[in-house]
Amino acid sequence: MTAPTRPQHEIRAQHTDTTITVYQAYAPSIGLPAVRDGRFPDAWKRDRMTWIKPSFLWMMYRCGWATKEGQETVLAVEIAREGFDWALVNSELSHYVRGVHPDRGTWQQRLRRSPARVQWDPERDLRLNRLAYRSLQLGLSGEAARRYADEWAVSIRDVTPLARRIHELVSAGRLDEAAELLPRETPYPVGT
Repeated sequence: MTAPTRPQHEIRAQHTDTTITVYQAYAPSIGLPAVRDGRFPDAWKRDRMTWIKPSFLWMMYRCGWATKEGQETVLAVEIAREGFDWALVNSELSHYVRGVHPDRGTWQQRLRRSPARVQWDPERDLRLNRLAYRSLQLGLSGEAARRYADEWAVSIRDVTPLARRIHELVSAGRLDEAAELLPRETPYPVGT
């Protein structure tokens, strides 16, 4: 029996009726106060682009299982779906696509004005190998970044111990046990 094929571009995430969980990795000086206080500290730059990732494994690829410098603390940030949906509606693709955009100049104008950017990157398996389908990264800047940090965040959890435990199991070849610990990510119903 073959596994069902996945759409090339689909948001898969851990979500409820009112929230969606996204992941980010930071140095402990940012991550630990965020967890302690349940909000991003003042040192978190609200005027910079920040990238949120609904895929746990894509985050593990990006931060090297919480081993890369400046990414040693992995956060699971539960945000209001209302905010996430707003960011999607107000986003622009991070790259020009013929047929989606009337022309490159129009896309560039929209990109400059947009508070959010959609980027599709290859999803990863437990060994962080590329899969045939893609996962969303959502870049937030300006109004979107400020609202993410100060309005949309419902809870912030440190999932670094989980990341390290899964990585230990993967390194030991115990993939079934590692898979059991992964957050349950299902297709996200955009616009509902």
